[in-house]
Amino acid sequence: MSIKNELIEHFEGLTLPENLLPLISFDDEVASDAYFSEGFEFSIDQEKLGLKTYSESKDFLNSIYEFASADASGSSYGFWLKDGNRNLENAPIVAFGSEGGYHVVARNFNELLQILTFDCEPMIEWDSVCYYRDPDDYEPSEHSGEYCAWLKVRGIEQTEDANEIVKEAQQEYQESFSNWFSKFYEE
Repeated sequence: MSIKNELIEHFEGLTLPENLLPLISFDDEVASDAYFSEGFEFSIDQEKLGLKTYSESKDFLNSIYEFASADASGSSYGFWLKDGNRNLENAPIVAFGSEGGYHVVARNFNELLQILTFDCEPMIEWDSVCYYRDPDDYEPSEHSGEYCAWLKVRGIEQTEDANEIVKEAQQEYQESFSNWFSKFYEE
């Protein structure tokens, strides 16, 4: 089964973001052989093994829909179905670190797409998340230019400050996400 079909099945009953399926098609057609943004790769963990390290509660597991790897070490991105919202277009995007940590990184899918133009893996720790690339040691992902051009056609501009997007998303959602999360997981 293709990743596109897996994602459609995974998101059954949910309203998908307008740019999700076109991005999957872009990834299949243009970037199937290499990254368009460092560390980002569509993936589905049907068994939700990573999430189950935090909680096995059905309420928890049914409220987070992981859909992509955030880095090469097992960190992930997911939609948070805040307050039972079934529309993923405006669902906050959360990141889970492979070594722990959970943070809101974008207010919606389009903001994540903008973060991905920064072309680096997130550094996710228990207390923080940030996007950093060393300007003296940065090499763009093989298909980052095509990705940025693809996004621009959709009215989404490239960012030079992914952390500003994260900051704004966290101002709006991190406290409520942390409060909700604490019902299922105690550090």
